[in-house]
Amino acid sequence: MGALPVGEYGTPRPLRDRLVAAILSGQKTATSSLYEEYRRFGEDLPQVGQREIVLDSHQHPVCLTETVAVEVLPVSDMKLDFALAEGEGFTSVDDWWAAHRTFWGSEDYRTHLGQPEIELDENTLVVCQWFRMLPLPSSR
Repeated sequence: MGALPVGEYGTPRPLRDRLVAAILSGQKTATSSLYEEYRRFGEDLPQVGQREIVLDSHQHPVCLTETVAVEVLPVSDMKLDFALAEGEGFTSVDDWWAAHRTFWGSEDYRTHLGQPEIELDENTLVVCQWFRMLPLPSSR
């Protein structure tokens, strides 16, 4: 498993614990990221077929995910089916946007990006990644 990238959802403890539980239950089949984060760190966007190791709040591997679709779109084009697939209890795109605007606008996230202010509006580009959960390979 050493060559696979690592997926750390949200921030450790309550948020990550909820997100990992939703992945493991099959409730969460999509995740969104700011395009700006990929740009800022010079990272490639997720690719269909790409797998990653999902870590829990204690940095333990709990499962794998495999990307099945990726789309980059502005917030104004966000679709309800994607918001629902995030598995966080959103019932509308407005609910999804409110939660993500709060997370992406938080001081912790801005510090992570190395910039105190991030413009978050209807033109903000979001990387929408659909995935399927896979069990960890057996160690036998």
